[in-house]
Amino acid sequence: MIAIVLGTRPEIIKQSPIIRECRAQHLDYFILHTGQHYSYEMDRAFFLDLELPEPKYNLDVGSGTHAEQTSRILTGIEHVLMEEQPDIVLVQGDTNTVLAGALAAAKLHIKIGHVEAGLRSFDRTMPEEINRVVADHISDYFFAPTRTARQNLLNEGIEDNKISVTGNTIVDAVFQNMDLSKKRANILDTLGIKPKNYFLVTAHRQENVDSPENLKNIIRGLEAIHQEYSQPVIFPMHPRTRKMVEQFNIPLSGITVIEPIGFLEFLQLEANARLILTDSGGVQEESCILGVPCVTLRNTTERPETIDIGSNMLVGTSPEQIRKGVIKMINQPKHWENPYGDGTASVSIVNSISRTNES
Repeated sequence: MIAIVLGTRPEIIKQSPIIRECRAQHLDYFILHTGQHYSYEMDRAFFLDLELPEPKYNLDVGSGTHAEQTSRILTGIEHVLMEEQPDIVLVQGDTNTVLAGALAAAKLHIKIGHVEAGLRSFDRTMPEEINRVVADHISDYFFAPTRTARQNLLNEGIEDNKISVTGNTIVDAVFQNMDLSKKRANILDTLGIKPKNYFLVTAHRQENVDSPENLKNIIRGLEAIHQEYSQPVIFPMHPRTRKMVEQFNIPLSGITVIEPIGFLEFLQLEANARLILTDSGGVQEESCILGVPCVTLRNTTERPETIDIGSNMLVGTSPEQIRKGVIKMINQPKHWENPYGDGTASVSIVNSISRTNES
C-alpha cells in the first residue's frame, strides 16, 4: 500500500500525475491531506478541477509557527500510519508536510520515497532548504528530477543505487492539466487581457512578504514595469501576501490584484504571459516548460537548470534589478530545451515503487 502525503496546492499539483498513475495501475493507495496552507474544504476545488479522488484523511492542521505546524502534522500523520500500516510513504518537495511525513514514517520504520529529491539552494536560511535536506537524509528512495539533483545527493553521501533520475512530475502535470484547462472558461477573456500582452506575478515566500523592505521593493519594481511597458501586471495575490501588504500599509498602483485562482486558470495565465515574475520554485519550472521567460525575485534558487539554459534570471528584490532583469529576459531567445523530462516522471516513479513492493 502507498500513502501519498500532501498538504499544499503545489504538492497537489505535482502529486496529481502520480495519483492518476496509481489509479491507472489499480494500485492500493490512499491520500492524506494535512491542510498545511488551507483546509481541505478550501482545497476541494483543486481536487475537483484536476479530477482527483478525495483524500481519505484530512488533518486540517492550519497555520502556525514552523514548530507548531510541523508538530501537529507529525502527530496526525503518525496516527494514520499506525492505523493503515502502508508499505511506503510518498512525499514531494520541501514543505513542513514533507518533513513531518518523512519523520513520522522513519520513526515507524516505514519506507519513504521522496519525489523531487536532491534539490538544493545551499541557503540554510530558507526553511524549505532545511526540510528538503532532512527529508533526503531519512528517505529510502530518491526520485531526483535532474542529473544535477542526483549529483547533489551523491555529494551528501546518498548511495547511487537508491537514486532514480525520473524527470519532474511538474512536466507531467503541465501536459495533463493543460488539456483539462482547455475545457474550462478562458480566464484571459474574464480579465480582459490578450496573450503575450501582460506580465504575471506571484510572491509568497516568507523572506519576501514578511519583510517590509523586500515587499515594498517588489511592489515598486512591479509598478516600474507597468509604467515602462504600459501593459497589465496581473498579480493573483496569496492571502499571506495580501495580509502583509495591508499590515505594512503598502499602496498599490498599476498592479491588477486578483484573488488566488485554480491551477487550470493559472496555467492559462502562465502559458500566455509575456513574462513571469515569481519567488516560487514551481513557477520557475512551469515557465521554463511553457517557454515563457521568468524573472525570479530571489538571490538563490534550487532550480539552477533554469538559469543554465537561459529561461530564468535571479534578480533579488531591488526595484532597479527587477527592471533590468525584465528588460534582459524579454529580449532573451526563447528556444531553450526543457531540462525536466518528457512527461513520464510519474510512470517511472510508480513503476519503481511497484517493483520495490514486489521484491
